[in-house]
Amino acid sequence: MRLGVFGGTFDPVHIGHLRLAESAREEAELSLDKVLFVPAGEPWRKKERLVSAAAHRMAMLRLAIEGNDAFELSKVELEREGPSYTVETLEALAKQQPGDELFLIMGEDALADLPKWREPERIVALAKLAVASRGDSSPERLDAIEKALPGVLARVIWVPMEVLQISGSDIRESVRRGWSIRYLVPDAVEAYIHQHALYRG
Repeated sequence: MRLGVFGGTFDPVHIGHLRLAESAREEAELSLDKVLFVPAGEPWRKKERLVSAAAHRMAMLRLAIEGNDAFELSKVELEREGPSYTVETLEALAKQQPGDELFLIMGEDALADLPKWREPERIVALAKLAVASRGDSSPERLDAIEKALPGVLARVIWVPMEVLQISGSDIRESVRRGWSIRYLVPDAVEAYIHQHALYRG
């Protein structure tokens, strides 16, 4: 099986996440059988802010991917104690599903940041990288990425995707201010956020 692995805080999951997952699934060079959404347990890069409870983030993800048989949810990081490191997640998935080919789905900003992650060389060995492309990558930026992590670009498969300027932080701020988040998240996720009074404080 060719398995797309899409990790993140998903606080909340939004249309940009879903479009990236679907674009990766449809990319002919990837030919993914499944996309696995992996919400972080303790995001090591986001210790400076309070993250919503895992139960809420899981519930919103379930609502968001309901009806898409190619999308699945994984608790692999939520069930592991301590910070969520991508390298440990990929190692766990490789053991759970031997023989599967793993493709780590990410945006180009995450690719540029990858050299700062734990054991980036091991990450690149465990999975190819399915990276959202907006068609405006500068040669200088790509050269800098390759210089920081030699050989990484040979493991990248670019996923053409429309530009969607949507972020979780903007959605949380909109909710806090009482502004509409309609069309930024699935309707069921919007209803869940209001029902549970998330992001109000």
